Amino acid sequence: MNDLPRRLRRLEPVELAVLPGVDVRRAADPLARLLGLAGLRALPHGSALLLPRTRSIHTCGMRFALDLLWLDGDGRVLRADRGVRPWRLRSCRAASQVVELPSPVDP
Repeated sequence: MNDLPRRLRRLEPVELAVLPGVDVRRAADPLARLLGLAGLRALPHGSALLLPRTRSIHTCGMRFALDLLWLDGDGRVLRADRGVRPWRLRSCRAASQVVELPSPVDP
């Protein structure tokens, strides 16, 4: 997607069966994982960030609410957290990865 922020465009695109048609980028390296979506004004509709090897996240520094999809190692959805506002912590002990999507819910 051309309207993705530059730091997300450089990340590897991945296809997830649970999100057909969504531009998902994998944050695999330490810097990409550290920055995540923090500080961005928005994430375009139809895009998402995958954080592999993750069972918990924080939304510190976020400017918008997120929907979180917690996935197992096979990419199956274990749980969905909707409208997670900035400055929150969330975790799912059974998850091995999480997808962060922009939420239609305003913080």
